[in-house]
Amino acid sequence: MTSLSVEMLAADAVEPITSAGHAQLGIAVLAGIAVIVLLITKFKLHAFLALTIGSLALGAFAGAPLDKAIASFTTGLGSTVAGVGVLIALGAILGKLLADSGGADQIVDTILAKAGGRSMPWAMVLIASVIGLPLFFEVGIVLLIPVVLMVAKRGNYSLMRIGIPALAGLSVMHGLIPPHPGPLVAIDAVGANLGITLALGVLIAIPTVIIAGPVFSKYAAKWVDVPAPDKMMPQRPSEDLEKRPGFGVTVATVLLPVVMMLAKALVDIIVDNPEHTVQRVFDVIGSPLIALLAAVIVGMFTLGRAAGFTKDRLSTTVEKSLAPIAGVLMIVGAGGGFKQTLIDSGVGQMVLDISKDWSIPALLLAWLIAVVIRLATGSATVATISAAGLVAPLAADMSDVHTALLVLAIGAGSLFFSHVNDAGFWLVKEYFGLSVGQTIKTWSVMETIISVVAGGLVLLLSLVI
Repeated sequence: MTSLSVEMLAADAVEPITSAGHAQLGIAVLAGIAVIVLLITKFKLHAFLALTIGSLALGAFAGAPLDKAIASFTTGLGSTVAGVGVLIALGAILGKLLADSGGADQIVDTILAKAGGRSMPWAMVLIASVIGLPLFFEVGIVLLIPVVLMVAKRGNYSLMRIGIPALAGLSVMHGLIPPHPGPLVAIDAVGANLGITLALGVLIAIPTVIIAGPVFSKYAAKWVDVPAPDKMMPQRPSEDLEKRPGFGVTVATVLLPVVMMLAKALVDIIVDNPEHTVQRVFDVIGSPLIALLAAVIVGMFTLGRAAGFTKDRLSTTVEKSLAPIAGVLMIVGAGGGFKQTLIDSGVGQMVLDISKDWSIPALLLAWLIAVVIRLATGSATVATISAAGLVAPLAADMSDVHTALLVLAIGAGSLFFSHVNDAGFWLVKEYFGLSVGQTIKTWSVMETIISVVAGGLVLLLSLVI
């Protein structure tokens, strides 16, 4: 996927679609992003439509012929969906199998049975991190909310002491770890190595989630001391099941694609010969498509059949998993179109030219761009896609490790200070029964801590490796 993306970027951006100067291009970028922000925040337009209109506006402001701007947008949309669309779909199927089979509940119950007292926040962050690997953030929240509320009520814990670690685990996975849509799109855009990005992402995620989860939850619980709301206690998926898969086999299924992709990255480093038979085998085994496809097929037996699912029930589960991701796919695709319009307009080259005269590191620049777009649009995915399109040319002379760190810098910046223009903000507020002020003191601050800590660790790693 990553080597293909470099070729696609090179092929798609052979000649700029406009010869505008830096000043005009800079104004065009600001205008294009402003259109997207205005449409999403003021007119509540769906992000797919906002990105489509914003891309055309960017081309128009840059002085590009409309037909060429349209061609750039559709090319970017097509290549992005081709690159990550199937992976997002496979991830959604695996997540649905995990939820509907009771596998997620099995992980939760097993870990909670062994945890108690002071270890409970650590147990929650572990649960959320494992479950969050194959699940979209919103799905993970819906799945974990009953557990968070149940543990807080039965154990007489502060809701924030239990809830913040769970949210931190989900959020870090969402922003930094493939196969989540944001990291996948950024990897595709800058031509990063997925295995290296995954390995470094896990390395950065561990201290980040500890600081933003169990550590910060102590302070969040003091700032906002609220009981678990009874009205938000939904039914757990496995309550209607007669049996559910075992803990060990469930964890193994969830971690299978991660292990396969990391194995490929390890073989790439050790063998370092693209023509070697072992490396070629692992290039296939560890490709995201094969890794996720293998996990889905295995999951049908280890999760679905273990829960007593018939063939019809399995088919229905797969079908239901695909419908909710239509919106995600279209947003990601339109974001890819926006990215390609940025590149073809010459904006990426402009950023490269200007940044040469700055003393600011490329990784910090990528983080800052993602932060600004995140604050403006409220969408981590839009921030990731847009920032990746802007800084993609900076990756041309980078090593594989630093290109991976560029992806993680973008991902970290895309999580900065979630507020009222972010759907996740309202999801957390309503589920936990908080006021806007309480949500800012807890959820928004937690997201900022994740962004700053992860961003700082990316810069630190760039100095030592």
